[in-house]
Amino acid sequence: MNTGGKARLLLAGLAVVLAATGCGASPTATGNKAGGGEPSAAEKFYTENGKLTGKQRRDKLVELAKKEGHLSLYTSMTSDIADIVTKAFTDQFGIDVDLYRAGSETVLQRVLQEQAAGFAGNDVVETNANELFALNSEGMLATYAGERRDLVPKAGQFNGWTATRFNLFAPSWNTNLVPKGQQPKSWEDLADPKWNGKLSMELGDYDWYLTLYGYWKQQGKSDAEIDKLFADMADGAKIVKGHTVQGELLSAGQFSVVASNYSYIVGRAKAKGAPVEYLPFTQPVIARPNGIGLMKSAKNPAAAMLFTDWLLEEGQKLLAEDGLTPAIVEGDDPLKGVEIVPIDVKAMVDNGDKWQKKYDKVVAGGEQVSK
Repeated sequence: MNTGGKARLLLAGLAVVLAATGCGASPTATGNKAGGGEPSAAEKFYTENGKLTGKQRRDKLVELAKKEGHLSLYTSMTSDIADIVTKAFTDQFGIDVDLYRAGSETVLQRVLQEQAAGFAGNDVVETNANELFALNSEGMLATYAGERRDLVPKAGQFNGWTATRFNLFAPSWNTNLVPKGQQPKSWEDLADPKWNGKLSMELGDYDWYLTLYGYWKQQGKSDAEIDKLFADMADGAKIVKGHTVQGELLSAGQFSVVASNYSYIVGRAKAKGAPVEYLPFTQPVIARPNGIGLMKSAKNPAAAMLFTDWLLEEGQKLLAEDGLTPAIVEGDDPLKGVEIVPIDVKAMVDNGDKWQKKYDKVVAGGEQVSK
């Protein structure tokens, strides 16, 4: 989901929109469409019903959503999670979901291109933080209010969208190759020469890189010290494109340690018997929010709002059951006592090209490998 060149891809996507409109305004800035002028019909619906709470809210949204009959969802969830989520929603409410699933960059491109053409293709979008930030910057996402959003940590509440889950970046290791107690215990440990040729880094993890860089700066490290730490990590590292592939290669023993895979990928592999581990967490844990946004141009606003409420309630349990980290934790918190550092989404979008280029130089010191 998080691949190289993402910042440049975002900028290219936005350029497509601006070129299509012939000016700097949002592509659908007139009438009842998204982006400016008078509120759209969907925005008016969200404002009116966002004030409702509890059973009254759920009952009204269910009634109106059933009249609409279906929901159009664009998402970058993995296919297995997307199927589980949409099936559960349909089974509970009898509302069919028109699902488009692709990588986050492709989801962004599709929405941008459809909006530029004045076509309202989706009612709701669930994807990565950078893409949601870009869509909201273009004025395509509507304000969502409600009790469930209020339960999401402040680090997951953004203008135009709300976190549904967090991807946790964590070092992981092959337990057949790394004896118990010998695993990395700090991010700095990844720069130890003992991991030369045994460590893997992901090709597009510039969001992890910029966040860890910033954290180390706050801890008093100099730029030179930080640059050396990353250079030492990359010295002899195996550079892999894609966290899923990286997890598979770790399970197969192609390398001993991965610098920054998602904890849920490693956890799933472990549950299936792979000799991999990521616990105890190396702290601080770097968390990237993935979230949901309501489209201003939605043709089915009741279904969109109902799905958003549901994904932040019943859907949270489904995500947790499949090993993901839900945005709302009710009951025992598995991350209690763990220091969490959220990615600075605004910095990632505003200066992403700069950080991508810096990270490209870092991983150029390693050896690119594939499955």
